[in-house]
Amino acid sequence: MINQKISWKQTLHALLYLAPMMILLSIFFLYPIISTFILSVFKKYNFYTNAGQGIGFDNFAYLWHDPMFHQAVKNTFIFVLGVVPASIIISLGIALLLNRFSKVRGFFQTLYFLPYVTSTVAIAMVWTWIYHSDYGVLNFILKLFHLPPVGWLTDPHYTMLTLIIFSIWKNLGLNIILFLVALNSVPKQYYLSASIDGATPWQQFTNITVPLISPTTFLLTINAMIASFKVFDQIYVFYHNTAGPNNSGMTIVYYLYQKFYVENNYTVASAAGTVLFVIILLATLLQNYVSKHYVHY
Repeated sequence: MINQKISWKQTLHALLYLAPMMILLSIFFLYPIISTFILSVFKKYNFYTNAGQGIGFDNFAYLWHDPMFHQAVKNTFIFVLGVVPASIIISLGIALLLNRFSKVRGFFQTLYFLPYVTSTVAIAMVWTWIYHSDYGVLNFILKLFHLPPVGWLTDPHYTMLTLIIFSIWKNLGLNIILFLVALNSVPKQYYLSASIDGATPWQQFTNITVPLISPTTFLLTINAMIASFKVFDQIYVFYHNTAGPNNSGMTIVYYLYQKFYVENNYTVASAAGTVLFVIILLATLLQNYVSKHYVHY
C-alpha cells in the first residue's frame, strides 16, 4: 500500500478537498501580494480607474532618499529587538513558575490570556491612562521611589519604550499557555534520571527543558517577530492618529498607512509594503536557518 501509485482520480479528489482553501488563499493572500508588487513599480497610478503609467524603480529610490522612511525602518527594528526576546524570556519564566504551582495555574492562565483576546484598541485606551503624565499608575510608582515623572506619551525619547512595554504585556498570554503545554509534554523520567545523576536544576533546565521545548520557542519567536514588524494599531491609538511626538513612533506600517490613506501616494505605499515583505521574508529565512542547528524535533 505504501508504494502504490497515486491515480489521477485520487489526485483529483485531493485537489477538490484543497480547492476551497486554495481559492481563499489566492483571493486574500496571493492576489494582494502580487498587486502590491505590480503597483510598487508604477510611476503614476490612478486609484479610481485602476490604471498605472510608466514602469521603473522610482518609488524605491524615493524610499531610499526619504529620511522619514529611514526613521521608520530604524524604529521598526528597535521595536522588534525590544519586544521579541523580552516577551519570549518573560513568558517562559512565568510559565516555569506556573508549572510549579498547579493549583493556581488555571486562574493565572485565564488572567494572562485575557489581554491577548481583548481588542488592542480597547486595551491601548486603558493604557493611555496608565501612561498619563499626571495621573498614570506608572508615574505614581516612580514617585514612590522618589523618581521624577516620565512623559510616556509626550516625550519622544520614551516613545519606543512605551510601545515596547505595552506590546510585551499584550502578547504574554498566548506565549505562556503554549510554553505550559510544551513544559508538560516533557517526560518526567528525564528529570528523574538527571536528578539521580546529580544534575542541578540549572543543568536540567539548560540540557533538558530548553532543547525539548525549542520547537515551541521557535514557533513563538517567528510569530512574535512577524507581528512586531507589523506594529501599527497601538501607535494609532496612543498618539491619536499620529506617529507620536516628532514622529518618534513612526514604523514601516505606519509609514505605509500615512502614504496610502493620508497622502494618497499609493505607489510609494506599495513600495514600502514590498520592502516590509522582503524584510520579514529574509528574517524568517534566517530564523529557519538558525533553527536547523538549535531546534530539536
